[in-house]
Amino acid sequence: MKTTWWNLALGLTIGLSGTADASGLAGSYLAARQASMLGDYGAAAEYYGQAVLYDPLRPELLERSAFALMGLGDIDDAADYADKLIEAGQKSQVAYLAQIARLAANGDHDGLIAQIADQRGAGPLADGLLEAWAQLAKGDMTAALKKFEELEGQRALAPFAAYHKALAMAAVGDYEGADAMLADLERNPLAATRRGVIAHAEILSRLDRRDDALATIEKAFGKRDLDPGLQRIVERLTAGETLPFDVAPDARAGMAEVFYSLSSALTNDADYDFLLVYARIALHLRPDHTDAVLLTADLLETLEQFDLAVETYKLVQPDDPSFYAAELGRAGALRSSDRQDAAVEVLERLSQTHGGLAIVHTTLGDLMRGLERFDKAVQAYDAALAILDDSQPRQWFVHYARGISLERLDRWDEAEADFRKALELNPNQPQVLNYLGYSLVQRQAKLDEALEMIRTAEAASPDSGYIVDSLGWVLYTLGRYQEAVAHMERAAELMPVDPIVNDHLGDVYWAVGRKMEAQFQWNRALSFVGNGNAAEETDVDRIRRKLEVGLDAVLAEEGAPPLNVADGSN
Repeated sequence: MKTTWWNLALGLTIGLSGTADASGLAGSYLAARQASMLGDYGAAAEYYGQAVLYDPLRPELLERSAFALMGLGDIDDAADYADKLIEAGQKSQVAYLAQIARLAANGDHDGLIAQIADQRGAGPLADGLLEAWAQLAKGDMTAALKKFEELEGQRALAPFAAYHKALAMAAVGDYEGADAMLADLERNPLAATRRGVIAHAEILSRLDRRDDALATIEKAFGKRDLDPGLQRIVERLTAGETLPFDVAPDARAGMAEVFYSLSSALTNDADYDFLLVYARIALHLRPDHTDAVLLTADLLETLEQFDLAVETYKLVQPDDPSFYAAELGRAGALRSSDRQDAAVEVLERLSQTHGGLAIVHTTLGDLMRGLERFDKAVQAYDAALAILDDSQPRQWFVHYARGISLERLDRWDEAEADFRKALELNPNQPQVLNYLGYSLVQRQAKLDEALEMIRTAEAASPDSGYIVDSLGWVLYTLGRYQEAVAHMERAAELMPVDPIVNDHLGDVYWAVGRKMEAQFQWNRALSFVGNGNAAEETDVDRIRRKLEVGLDAVLAEEGAPPLNVADGSN
């Protein structure tokens, strides 16, 4: 869901009458506002920039231009607009943020400290951390530690303060103190994040405690299926190398880490476009911060700015250990922007360059399955399962997904084996039980077992329309029509515009003699086809024929058994 922080938080209005270039200003402004509401930073920056040309001193235009430019990562130009806004006597958090980012990038630590002291900082969460890093940059570690300790006394800031204090200690070579800080997870919960674990491993390596560094990684992530970045660290430690402290080697990198850690930690508590600006500043301060690149691109995807996300993912170079993650993200953004063939191309190329990673093959398989290229999906899942330890319960979904693809290829015996393997790994998993049970019903095979499977699935997920529909349909197939009615009605309540569910309900109504209601449901089913609701699986011609001659006649025409009420079921 897109946010409109820059519209809501700025709360600005504009009066256009009486200006010399009112029509030009109005057009640019309205176009910019529309772009803002859509979260389109590129268009917003362009149109607000045009509007500023018509009225260079209008505060709201300067502020909105600055914010749009920061969303694009153009911090320097945003700061120029911020200067004009402040020179005009305006108070603006957006402007302060842009200026702070520029001060940090330029190494003007006295100016940064002074601006924060003047209540013109980046925000209450960031200011104290930035001030502490600025003191460190000036060579005053005592003042820096005092500030960190002051922040630790504030509940909201304590975890960030403890983490950054540890990074700052490591940055000046106090690895023993940094290790003690990071080892205390209760005091320093951010040390348990991926980046925190890497920082701790680097610090332990500097202390010649490589075995402890390896143990720290293993405790956090296990030994198997490490991502390439972690695997590279493990290999270097195992080879006896001493790792550089790279997470925050200096004050500028520490300030970048402030913006990154706040942006990544606050995804549930702040607007995404606000978090995007923080991530952009982190990247501005440290262009080699791959995690900030990935975070920025992910936030752009969340804001549905897929083209910008694609371009951001491309910033990660092929020799970076996180290149595979960037390419997976790029493929996802391409797919979200309906560029399916481009997404396929990215993933197929990645399967050649990073074929040892199961996630590459499963992602390709999921894409191919979504595109109904089921033979290619099976090939991708085969490649993944050749790498994975499929005795691990978490691999149930790969078997399930391959089973779906095999079933759609009419390779039922193989599909059933995959579904049963998925249930072996994850017993009573409702999705698998429902799919297998429903497939057995469609094949008129093992109906009693199918009914039990779907009942178990329904008990686990009573609000799943698909599963409730399956339960009603298996009862209908068994001739237990009266029992089926309540379940099919419930499914229609849960999925009121699904054509298949409404079609099924119509059949059940017909079977119990409620023929007018049956015809009503079949007409409803037809009305929902073409609205993106399982239309490709809906037999439109069959529904129309049922409306013409009734279900009994259609079954006779198909050579199917007539409706038959099961003994004692009604």
